Amino acid sequence: MIAALVLTFHVLGFLSSVHAVMTTRTEQGAIAWAISLNTIPYVAVPAYWILGRSRFQGYVTSRRGEDATLRPVAKGAADEVRDYIMDVAEVQQPRVALAAKKLAEIPYLRGNGVELLIDGEATFASILDGIARARESVLFQFFIVHDDEIGRAVQAALIERAKAGVRVWFLYDEVGSHKLPRRYLDELRAAGVRVSAFNARKGLMNQFQLNFRNHRKIVVVDGREAWIGGHNVGDEYLGKDPKFGRWRDTHVRIEGPAALAAQLSFVEDWNWATDEIPDLSWTPRPSADADIPVLILPTGPADELETANLMFVQAIEAAQERIWIASPYFVPDRPIVTALQLAGLRGVDVRILIPDMPDHLLVYLAAFSYFEPAGATGVRFFRYTDGFLHEKAVLLDDRAGAVGTANFDNRSFRLNFEVTAVIQDSAFAREMEAMFEADFANAREVDRFELQKRPWWFRFAVRLAALTSPIQ
Repeated sequence: MIAALVLTFHVLGFLSSVHAVMTTRTEQGAIAWAISLNTIPYVAVPAYWILGRSRFQGYVTSRRGEDATLRPVAKGAADEVRDYIMDVAEVQQPRVALAAKKLAEIPYLRGNGVELLIDGEATFASILDGIARARESVLFQFFIVHDDEIGRAVQAALIERAKAGVRVWFLYDEVGSHKLPRRYLDELRAAGVRVSAFNARKGLMNQFQLNFRNHRKIVVVDGREAWIGGHNVGDEYLGKDPKFGRWRDTHVRIEGPAALAAQLSFVEDWNWATDEIPDLSWTPRPSADADIPVLILPTGPADELETANLMFVQAIEAAQERIWIASPYFVPDRPIVTALQLAGLRGVDVRILIPDMPDHLLVYLAAFSYFEPAGATGVRFFRYTDGFLHEKAVLLDDRAGAVGTANFDNRSFRLNFEVTAVIQDSAFAREMEAMFEADFANAREVDRFELQKRPWWFRFAVRLAALTSPIQ
């Protein structure tokens, strides 16, 4: 009996390793899975079928026009914003703009106002004020929602609008929000709010599809205003967690036609979760005060290309003077590291801002492995010391900035549904520059030989963490 069970696991391990070699998106990931599946199949086989898939099956985006149900919605939205579509030649970074447009399959749109929201108080005050202004619809989507002080304030705001006749949709990730009590959701439903989990396991073939997350944080009000950024809904994002203290994060508020692109991303996710299409207005409402080009870039494991990875590689390669990056989880793959090294060699001011306080141990350790090889080409690393850094932001030269939900790691590049707002505007870039400068002032620059100064066991742990990064 035991011999038969051992043989079964080894056969399954071999067959699974073939599947991994044929389907895993990265060579490193394929090698890691193939070795573990054939050497420790008793552990690796169940882990692979729960965590090993790199392609999200069944999800089709309306942007590609492959879904007959969503296609009319996407076409109607495109027709409505036709007058606001920008030619890439009009954008300050045309090379970046062209690549981003092709990756997003959504155009740059003019007529937008943009507000940079630094930290939780500014972000949630803006979101709650926006919800209070809603007259037609509120779309609310977050990876994590907690039933705490800010979570209940959000719940009360959504319930108030729903009772006032505003149509409200509430979408959450079932893994990220696994602690959210049923009572919280039932109270929303009782008030008329439409509620759903993203439901990554939907479909017969997806029952073991547990490694994918909908990491997007999107709020859209009346199709006119949108909020995108790093915050989730929880008191810790307001700096109230005694473990982390101050929580450093960034969101962005967009007013204008680009909000409709964020709305389309939400509709795609809602349609996957519920097979329903929200009845929404697609009439663009430009900002009265600004005319800023904005691109909304949804990315995820259903994309034909590795959209998030390609976007960041292109941004780094296009940098002429500087590229400053803030990411709480910095475990990039070889193309990103190579692009950073080449940027440093050609004299670009490359700075990477990461946390000094560990959140996820493996990610924290793996980051040490990049200091010396990247630092040798002029890339500078900074560890943020004034609390926990969670923002996901990029500043490119003095003309463009990006704020979103994607980290510089395998999960965001290949396993998570993410969204990024790319803003081509010099004034906005100056605001981001001031924000970064303040962050660097609250950080310590890392000696590129820092790892060499650590004991051997720490260096060994860093090496192991780096080796696991393709399957983290």
